Formats: sequence, C-alpha cells, structure tokens
Amino acid sequence: MKKLFFLLLCLSLGLLFATAQEKEVKLKLVETSDVHGNYYPYDFIRRSDALGSLARVHAFVEKEREVYGDNLILLDNGDFLQGQPSAYYYNYIDTVASHLGAEMLNFMGYDAGNMGNHDVETGRKVFYRWAADCDFPVLGANILSTDGEKTPFAPYVVLERDGVKVAVLGMITPAIPMWLPENLWQGLYFDDMEKTARRWMKVIREKEKPDVVVGLFHAGKEPYTMGEKYRENASVEVARNVPGFDVVLIGHDHARACMTVENVAGDTVWVVNPANNALAVGDVELTLTLRNGKVTDRQITARLTDVSHTEVSRDFMARFAPQYEAIEHFVSKKIGYFTETISTRPAYFGPSAFVDLIHRLQLEIGQAEISLAAPLSFDTQIREGDVYVSDMFNLYKYENMLYVMRLSGREIHDALEMSYSLWTNRMQSPDDHLLALRDRRDGAADERAAFRHPSYNFDSAAGIIYTVDVTKPDGEKVNIVSMADGTPFSMDKMYRVAVNSYRGNGGGELLTKGAGIPQDKLKERIEFSTDKDLRFYLMQYIEQQGSITPQALGQWKFVPEEWAVPAAKRDYELLFGAQE
Repeated sequence: MKKLFFLLLCLSLGLLFATAQEKEVKLKLVETSDVHGNYYPYDFIRRSDALGSLARVHAFVEKEREVYGDNLILLDNGDFLQGQPSAYYYNYIDTVASHLGAEMLNFMGYDAGNMGNHDVETGRKVFYRWAADCDFPVLGANILSTDGEKTPFAPYVVLERDGVKVAVLGMITPAIPMWLPENLWQGLYFDDMEKTARRWMKVIREKEKPDVVVGLFHAGKEPYTMGEKYRENASVEVARNVPGFDVVLIGHDHARACMTVENVAGDTVWVVNPANNALAVGDVELTLTLRNGKVTDRQITARLTDVSHTEVSRDFMARFAPQYEAIEHFVSKKIGYFTETISTRPAYFGPSAFVDLIHRLQLEIGQAEISLAAPLSFDTQIREGDVYVSDMFNLYKYENMLYVMRLSGREIHDALEMSYSLWTNRMQSPDDHLLALRDRRDGAADERAAFRHPSYNFDSAAGIIYTVDVTKPDGEKVNIVSMADGTPFSMDKMYRVAVNSYRGNGGGELLTKGAGIPQDKLKERIEFSTDKDLRFYLMQYIEQQGSITPQALGQWKFVPEEWAVPAAKRDYELLFGAQE
C-alpha cells in the first residue's frame, strides 16, 4: 500500500512539474503602414474632419493593451513623413522642436519603425533627425552606405516578450533611385530585398535564435522589375523564397491584403497589408506553447481591423493639441486669389487649367521650351476665391523637385506615346471608352469606374501643339504639329524639357521604357535642378501674382473629335458622376 501511495505521489508530482514547465503565451502584432502624415483625425488640406489617423489607432491599441499588456508589439512600416501638412510643417518649417511624428510614435509606445520611399523623399537631414527623435529603432536592412557594408539604420530588432524572442527584419523597396533625386539619399545604396533577406535571416537564426521572425517590408505584393534592375513590390517573393519568416507585414502599394503563402520549405507565412492613411491596421495574434522555455507549437491568425470610425483617443488629442494649433495656423495663411475654380477632372479629357498652371510654372522656372506634367491627385479641386497654404497640397501632392533635361524630339514624342497608351483606350467604334478603364467586377454594376493605370503617369505636354488619335494603336497615337509658337518641331533636335524629379529619375518609366533612355544615363541629361520642391515655387508664384486667372493652354486635343468628345462625356460620368 505504501509503495502504491509513493508511486501515485511521484506520478502526481511529475505531472505537476511537467505542467509547470509548459505555458501558453499570446502575442499581438499591430502594424500601421503608409500613414502619410494622417496623425490627427483632421484633413489639413481639405480643412475638414477625416477618418482614420494615429489618434484612432492609439485608441484601438490602448484597448488591446488591456488584454495583451506588454505582449502587444506595435510596428510602423514607413511612408510616415509625407502627405499631410502635419508632416510637412515639422519636416521643413519647425525644425527646432522634436519632430511631431516621432513624439507621437513615442507616446503611443511603438516598438520599431521602418523606412519608406516617401520618408527618404524628405531628405537625409529630415529623416535622420526624425529617426534620432524616435525612442525605438527605425529599420532598414537593405539601406547601405556606399562607402561600405554599414547600415545607417538597424537591420533588425529582437523583442523579448514573456520568454518569447521576436525578431523583426525591416526592408524598403530598392527602386528609390528611380523616383528620388540623388541629393536626397546621396551616400546610400538600396540593395535587393531577397538578397538582403537571405543574408540577415542566416545571421538572425544563428545569432539570435528567435522563436518568431517577422518581416516588416515597405514593398507591395505584385512584383515587377523597374529600370531593368530594381525588383519592386517583392514582399511576397521574399516570403515564399526565403524560409524562416512566420509573418510578413507589408505596405507601399496602398492595397489591403491579408493572406497566407507557402514558402519553399512548405511552411505557411502570413502576409498582411493595412494599406494607407491609418484607416486600418494589420492585426496578428500569435499563440505559442512553450515547454522548458522552447516553443513546441504556434498558432497564428491575422486580419485587417478597420479603425476609421474608432472613437478618437482623448489623451492623444490633449497631448498634441499645441502642435495641432501650430499646423492649423500654418495652413490658414492666405497666399493669393483664384478667379476661377480649378479641378483635376478635366485634365483626363484635354488641356486643363489645373495641370496647365503647373506647366506654366515649370516652363518659367526652368526657362524650358517644353514641359511634361501629370495630375498628381486623382480627383481634387481648388475653389474660386482666396487661396491658402492648405490648397498648395491639393495643387501639388508630392515634394518633387523640378528638373530641366535635354531630350530629343523623338524622345519627347515616345514618352508621350507611352503616357497616352497608359491613359487612353483604342477606340474602334464611337461607343467605345476614350479612357483606359478597369473592367468592373462581376455583379458590381454600381461600382465607380477607375483607371487601369495610375493617373500620376498621365503626362501631357506644354510648349508644343499636338493631337492624340485614340483610334490608333499604342505607339502611333501622338502627332506633334509644331512648337507652341508655330515654329517647326524636329524629332532630331535636342530640347530643354521641364519635368519633375520623379519623372526625371525614371519614375513611371516614361523616359526609360517609353523614350528609350537607359536608366543609368538619365542623370547625364539633367541640366538644372531646383533646390526646393515645386510646391514651394507654386506658393511663391501665387503670392507674387496676388490674383490669378487659371486658364487651359489648349495646346493638344484628342481626335477624332466626333468620337472623342461624346466618349469623354460618358467616361466622365462613369468616373465622377453627372457633370455639374
């Protein structure tokens, strides 16, 4: 009897001991990406309340921390420093105070950040200052110094929570040189994502021995090669081809995604993208079973959580009320007067006062013969009357510099051919679409129409007279008649052409794939570059003029007009509804 009692006691103690060595740990990963300056629940450009914002994310995170406590890991995936005047003001106007963006992320308790292309766009002085103000590491494993293999940003960070080691590897799309002037990132090199992931996965696995590996990639999910050398939007490729990731948090392409992929080792990897403007967050829960400190089982579930209507955090708004007032004061400054309302809407159907105002400025600043420009916002307007600083963010969305480049007449023509091939449909009957529109999804008859390609690549020209024949195939649509003053236009002559820095660096590939200029030769064609962004000069120009009557230049048109004009009316209604 005593032996039986002893055996039972030992068995009980053994079970108790085994149970004591096994525990379950729940972790929560929350990702923001492409916030684009949407810090407050207010749009400082349109001067109206806005959905999303860090203020709403903070309210969501604080509620989740009631459940997960310190086991909630908060990550930002880049493109944080550009978009709203709230970012612009602390990038370029108030450069003495701590950067508002860093203060907010610190207040919210972020554990790591990542660099995005629009963060690089602010320039080294700005993004290094912001990163230094952050109380957490800003990552960038594939951002290297050109003088060696040193990474100016931490390649990864290891976060330990309740006995679990979580490694987070951060990377950026490598196509930065195709979009941004070299002076903004001089001294840096952006390496291939897959190559970088293989290198650092080996280091992380051998040195850190993590229980969970998270990719934080500022790149989208549909991969393609830009400029014949940069693998853009390679996040899913990396998740599939580089074993070791449990979760890959992505961004950059502003396209929501929440899915699993199988990597080459046969393991499942979650891929999550909350898209832009802090309207949603990536929301990942990991349940890990540990025995004797080792993970024996893991369960991962992911979703996108909409925070666009979450109640705003009062603590957040109170803490950052003084900065809100400073930004509001900045955008409220009157700089001039418009005698007419201008809108991007007419720009898709012919010359428009909106885009031609940009053309006029580019020609004047650059002392150029020809200008190429596109509507950078799909649907925006500046109303007749007083014009304020806030309106300048509608007029010019990005912090692009102005370049003047030497291009031949043939190269100008071919760049325009590519632009209009992205922009227009080939009409084979009067009932066809004028514009290249996406097919509607099955059963989505009420769905608003949308362009097949990004409208910021729809370059028109000023300084030349030309027609676009929408009945012709791609590559044969554009007929340049003459220079704007009536003098001959020559395919063989070299012209001074004003373009923004995005285009001049190869963005949209109109100058590379379209005009046939090798990517590595674009830099040689630049004769002049401004040292400030185009928005600055637009603001300066309007202030100097005082009152402006915006007018379309009328230097090009779609033909045949008997087909194009009715088709334009139909497509306008599909895109925007009935004309007012």
